[in-house]
Amino acid sequence: MFKQLALKLWFDQDGQDIAEYAVMLAVILVIVVGTIRLIGSNANNVFSNVASSIH
Repeated sequence: MFKQLALKLWFDQDGQDIAEYAVMLAVILVIVVGTIRLIGSNANNVFSNVASSIH
């Protein structure tokens, strides 16, 4: 079922719109992943500093 939907969307006349949405989604994912990695490493440093100050 998903394969049929994907093929229909891929070969539809609106294929260019789908490609634009795919590029937009990829850019958003890159930004989200980069932000999560940045926040994750900063959060890890904060928790490490708190743990060090407790001991």
